[in-house]
Amino acid sequence: MPAALPGSRQFGDTGPVSSTTPRYAALAGVAAAAAAIGTAELVAALTGPRSSPLVAVGGLVVDTAPEPVKRFGIAVFGTYDKIALLVGTALLLGGFAALLGMLAARRLTVGLAGIAAFAALGTAAALTRADANAADALPSLVGAVVGGVALWAFIAGPLEFDPWPWSPPTADSTATPASEPDPGPGRSVDPDSRRRFLTGVGTVLGVAAVGGVAGRWLAGRRGVSAARDAITLPAPVSAAPPVPAGADLAVAGLASYVTPNRGFYRIDTALVVPQVDPESWRLRIHGRVGNPVTLSYADLLARPMVERWVTLACVSNEVGGDLIGNARWLGVPLRELLDEAAPLDGADQVVGRSVDGWTCGTPTAVLRDGRDALLAVGMNGEPLPVAHGFPVRMVVPGLYGYVSACKWITELELTSFADFDAYWVPRGWSAQGPVKTQSRIDTPRPRNRPAAGPVVVAGVAWAQHRGIDRVEVRVDEGPWQEAELAPTVSADTWVQWSWRWQATPGEHTLQVRATDSTGETQTPQQQDVAPDGATGWHTVTLTVA
Repeated sequence: MPAALPGSRQFGDTGPVSSTTPRYAALAGVAAAAAAIGTAELVAALTGPRSSPLVAVGGLVVDTAPEPVKRFGIAVFGTYDKIALLVGTALLLGGFAALLGMLAARRLTVGLAGIAAFAALGTAAALTRADANAADALPSLVGAVVGGVALWAFIAGPLEFDPWPWSPPTADSTATPASEPDPGPGRSVDPDSRRRFLTGVGTVLGVAAVGGVAGRWLAGRRGVSAARDAITLPAPVSAAPPVPAGADLAVAGLASYVTPNRGFYRIDTALVVPQVDPESWRLRIHGRVGNPVTLSYADLLARPMVERWVTLACVSNEVGGDLIGNARWLGVPLRELLDEAAPLDGADQVVGRSVDGWTCGTPTAVLRDGRDALLAVGMNGEPLPVAHGFPVRMVVPGLYGYVSACKWITELELTSFADFDAYWVPRGWSAQGPVKTQSRIDTPRPRNRPAAGPVVVAGVAWAQHRGIDRVEVRVDEGPWQEAELAPTVSADTWVQWSWRWQATPGEHTLQVRATDSTGETQTPQQQDVAPDGATGWHTVTLTVA
């Protein structure tokens, strides 16, 4: 058992229980919290990673945080927003634990009540997630018991330390005899007490770290990577067309035409990537349909597959942002599945529901208008990566992901926009999100500082399901100059463009705009990403040497 805080008294005393300095009490609180979290992570390896208090509370934060806060997180941290949230949650927990330790040194029951409150929050957060069960409460409860015992062990012992510099003496305080010099605040009367206490804290922190890492490792061992690796995808009955020669200009700094899986953006609400076993996976197509359909993963793989190039974009993508990628998708046409289910009159919305309860609402008409909307099982020639929706996800060209790209999908429910709002709609986003015509300058960027003379200006433009007809560039608000478009597979993907600029020394401003196949040119009006996607011309200011 860890050494108690010097100056502590036994559990059950009604007055202040410790006469130690605040920094040691705070350290005791942090060590107790670490013991609680480390234990909880180990238990969560058995009950499921989403039952971890950090993950459950983080998920609650994601669901309840104001939209400006979420947009700020994505804008600042991009695809690392989830890591930033978990780290931030851990730091806040550390500060809360330090405060509890300081309060517990004055009255132990206050510290124990704080641990109980955090356990209640973790339990409530875990039990309110989709598909939760009673076992999901165990990590928070067991962790709280261990944390409470650790806090008691650190604080309720009979050793001695300095008095609180900010606390008046009590009847229990050990007074320094008049014949002995006052050691002064921050100095130990008993050096052995300090050593035993710090050794105990270090031991608890070390064991907690090992427990947390072990819990995460065990949770990973329970994942579905092995099941994914064992899958052999069927050959498509309709293969994707080959990428035409010259589609990738191979200009330094320019995004490649095909986005590799490891570099494809990921924006979703799942703090822990769902691990869905393809053997037990089922898809239900139900709701306002004449013929409900249930499919297993084997059923889906047995159906005729098509392969298509489709560029996906996030509605949170700022003008000039990189939350966009192009990949080759393999899947079953959603149109065929919906036709089999026979939507009833008025069923104008298809709600995709993820295994973690997230929902998106897609117009039924869009999924049946002939575009290559897929229930996808493959990405760039391999089974879907787990982080990108394995075993099955939706891919719909021409719509932002928040209304179409449901990952880890388990349901397609036919309903109406009047009857149901998907996840992001009550949070201030538009119910329908067609992709807007956009363009981006990838090179040069301000940090490049190109030399005067010929400079290749290049980037990408996109208007999925409409296609790009023209891209124009201008310098210092001068006349628009038409750029050269590279070949592309189809209207459902982005296109690379380039323009040769005779750069002169000094500071310059470059702007780009695109026109889609309908004749619509990007608006110069600047609009935030909410509620239905950003608008404006991408502008780059740089210095030519």
